Amino acid sequence: MGFYRVGIDESRRCFYSHIETSRAAALTDTHLTIPGLAGRYAIALFELARDSKTTESVEASCETLCTALETSIDLKNLTKNPLISRSNASKAMTAVAKALDLDPLTTKFLAVLGQNRRLAALPAILSGFTQLTAHHRGEITAEVTSAHALNDGQIAALKAKLKSRMGKDVNLVAHVDASLLGGLVVKLGSKRIDSSLKTKLDQLSLVMKG
Repeated sequence: MGFYRVGIDESRRCFYSHIETSRAAALTDTHLTIPGLAGRYAIALFELARDSKTTESVEASCETLCTALETSIDLKNLTKNPLISRSNASKAMTAVAKALDLDPLTTKFLAVLGQNRRLAALPAILSGFTQLTAHHRGEITAEVTSAHALNDGQIAALKAKLKSRMGKDVNLVAHVDASLLGGLVVKLGSKRIDSSLKTKLDQLSLVMKG
């Protein structure tokens, strides 16, 4: 991983090469594997943040970016538009980072994703980065999707319940999906607990058809 220690501008070419040719997306010092292309990018960002001792600021930027992706249709469309040129995508993401006041490392990372046509993988990359930082702190990550934003009390109660069940501190990543109508969908590693009203109605519909 020697290239991570060179200057950020000089490392861009190596950054592309390392991510695209890596055979295993595994972080050996934490024994956590994040599969696929998104995993390789997530690990690259985590290692850059860890080595430069900017993990906390990068994590805060990633949380801000997650919220922006969920609330801004324009940003979501930008990351999914295959017609935008590499240079324009890179410039656009640099402008987004500036508007969101993201840290320098995350800003450069987004520019690299735009240049390398990997913006569509951004949600999965951010999710992977969150898992890595949580695991590094000895926590587990749970992704919770609700029809409406959870308040602080609900988040605290859910964390406590999951901690009692798993025996570890839980880092909660909250998402909002109005189509769920009500209830929660909780993803904890490979486990998925779906108590959403939408799923219950779908199941009821199937029963009635049967």
